[in-house]
Order: sequence, then C-alpha cells, then structure tokens
Amino acid sequence: MDPETIAAALFAGSLIGFVLGLVGGGGSIMAVPLLVYLVGVHSPHMAIGTAAVAVALNALVGLVGHARSNNVKWPCALVFAGSGMVGAATGAAAGKAMDGGHLLGLFGLLMVGVGLAMLRGRKSGEVPDVHLTKQSAPTLLPRLIPIGLGVGLLAGFFGIGGGFLIVPGLILATGMPITMAIGTSLVVVTALGATTAGSYAMSGFVDWQLVAWLVAGGVAGSFAGRKAGQLFESRKRLLEQGFAALVIGVGLFVGWSALS
Repeated sequence: MDPETIAAALFAGSLIGFVLGLVGGGGSIMAVPLLVYLVGVHSPHMAIGTAAVAVALNALVGLVGHARSNNVKWPCALVFAGSGMVGAATGAAAGKAMDGGHLLGLFGLLMVGVGLAMLRGRKSGEVPDVHLTKQSAPTLLPRLIPIGLGVGLLAGFFGIGGGFLIVPGLILATGMPITMAIGTSLVVVTALGATTAGSYAMSGFVDWQLVAWLVAGGVAGSFAGRKAGQLFESRKRLLEQGFAALVIGVGLFVGWSALS
C-alpha cells in the first residue's frame, strides 16, 4: 500500500472517529464515500465490506466505556441485535448482488434521508428505567424485533453501522433515555457490523490492511472528537445540524456521481 493511500486512510478514519466522538453518531455513514472518493477504493462492494469491519471495531471500542458507565440495557440490546443480525445477513446478500453503481446511487439517497432526519433532532425518552422482563416482554418484544429487523436490513445492504437508525429505533421501541439508547446502540452496531463484514469478507470484499489504518485513525479521531464535544457542549445541537447539512451535501454528490 503506497504512502498516499495510507495517509488518506488515516485521515478518513480520523474524520469518522472525530464525528462519532463529537456528535455521538452518524460518522459511519461517511465511511463509504470517503473510501470511494478520498482513499480511492474503486469497488463499491470492497468499500462497503471494508467500512463494515472498521465500523464494528470502532463501535466495540466505544462500547467498553459505555458499559463501564452502566449506559447499556443489555436484554433490550441483545434482542434488537439478534433480529438485526438476521436482517443484516439478508441485506448484505442483496447488496452484493446489486450493481455497484446502482448501490452507490441508493446510498446517496439514504444519506440525504438520514441528513434530513438528523435536522429534525432526537427526542428524549420517556421511560428512564425500562427493563425487558417476563412482565414487559409482551409489550417490548413486538416492538424490538421488527424494528431491529428493519434496521438490520438497511445496515447490511449499505454496510453502515446504523447508529443513526438504531438510537431512534430503541427509543421508539422502549422509551429509554437518549444516553441509554446511545450506549445500547453500540452493542447493536457491533453485531450488525460484524454480520455484514463477515458476509462481505467471505466474498473477498474486505481490504484488511485498509481496515487497520482506518481503525488507527478512528481511535485518534474519536479521542479528539470527545474533547471537542466537551468544549462545545452548549452548541452541540448546532454541530449536529451542521453535520446533517454535510451529510445531505455528500449524499447529493454521491447520488449525482453514480447517475453520471
């Protein structure tokens, strides 16, 4: 791997990690465009598979801190992740079968939709102490399972972590607070990313050297992003809106390039 590619991969990884640390989600959706247009990965399928591995590893690193802070609702996370993995395996198989150019075009449309959803903002949960028990299962399972399946399909199809979908999905299904939803979502992101990555890896669509450089950059970027987030805590909503506008702009560019 030449020095220019390594430098681009480190920069891409640090940018993804920085965004995740700064606004708490959405950084992984930038991974595929960065790999294709900055790092120079010519195959969209290779970009998706490589991004999925990097996203899963970065989520696993972030999960450790949230678990130590007791910000993970494990039973809810495992049910959501279990149904999501079924969806991710199905979505990954469908994504690999699609033409790479068409896949990028749909990815651009997804980015625009995600950016618009981020502009609307996140709503706080209403059930601070939600637990999945025998008593609550009849209410929670019919919500957790289908929402997890749908999120998994999208995550597997596009090779994304899906945190921007998982967080509101968990809140919709359980009413848990946003802090708990973010921590819990990392369990799901890790599981879905690993499922998607495994599917693409078996088809030879993962550049493992590139993964290493992306993760190295992501660790440094995540640290810097958390520090910046602390400095701009009072303006975090403005930062999220700015990032949402960036996602929409990149999505339009990706979609236009794929159509061209």
